[in-house]
Amino acid sequence: MQKVFWVRLAAFERDLVTTALESGADALVLPDGCTEKVHELGRITVIAPDGDRRLGLEVRECHIRQKSDEDAVVANGGRVPTLITNRDWTTIPLENLIARTDNVIQTVKDLRQAELALTTMEKGAAGICLETESAVDIRAVGALVRRVANEKLELVRAGVESTEPVGVADRVCVDTAAILQPGQGLLAGNTSTAFFLVYNENVESPYCDPRPFRVNVGAVHAYIRLPENKTGYLAEIRAGSRVLICDAKGNTFPLAVGRAKIEKRPMLLVRASVEEKPVSLIMQNAETIRLTRPDGEPISITELRPGDEILAYGEAGGRHFGTRIEETITER
Repeated sequence: MQKVFWVRLAAFERDLVTTALESGADALVLPDGCTEKVHELGRITVIAPDGDRRLGLEVRECHIRQKSDEDAVVANGGRVPTLITNRDWTTIPLENLIARTDNVIQTVKDLRQAELALTTMEKGAAGICLETESAVDIRAVGALVRRVANEKLELVRAGVESTEPVGVADRVCVDTAAILQPGQGLLAGNTSTAFFLVYNENVESPYCDPRPFRVNVGAVHAYIRLPENKTGYLAEIRAGSRVLICDAKGNTFPLAVGRAKIEKRPMLLVRASVEEKPVSLIMQNAETIRLTRPDGEPISITELRPGDEILAYGEAGGRHFGTRIEETITER
């Protein structure tokens, strides 16, 4: 689940603002008169009297001193983010609020408080606001937020059943905005509940140079796993979309797409199963297209044989416009 990361500064300090931008902060909370200076350095939401969002209007602030203060936060109903502060920082008020409402941003002073706020009652606050004058703390907390927010998926072994040419169709290549590491790729499948881990193109080949930012995923109709437990169709991916990068151990992180290419190519239907549950994907029929073995190594789809094992990920239920729902849906 994505977590909001705000940084609160007592005054405009160029180095701290730059550090917040580089550390992935979603917003800066600042005094009046700082917004224009911040926007000169980069695009980021400023919460200030003259900012993009204003305290007291688009963002509420509440000092938790007693139970009635908690009730006031709950009465807001999560309609706008509520930034809460505690005179003596303890987790009990936050636990009470997490149990009763949403959209709570907890003020924290350091890495320890940030970790507690993000993991309290397993769910954690919707986000944190780091009040600091330390660039080191901003970097450390930014890294923590990314780590906590990233999903950990349980990949399983799927047994290959068959590969079958299906003629020419529209294939989607996803070019990400970063260099992918060995073992990383995208989860895609013909259905919304079963996906293969498609390996990225950082493998040396006599036929073409490596493209370590690219994943040659599959046909336009296929589902792709996205951040925040959502899916989308490959045909919908475009520059600026965010996809979910996954490795062989199930570690994930969101990443921006720089380009998606749709081209007509000869295609191959790969079928496998996990405990008799089918997993399949239509992919380009070429030796440079690879899935992932259980040990994290790539295997070309042209080398697949019945009985080979490849990594897959499965879910229960169905999807409605990419959002997971509890419903009986048959896909085949």
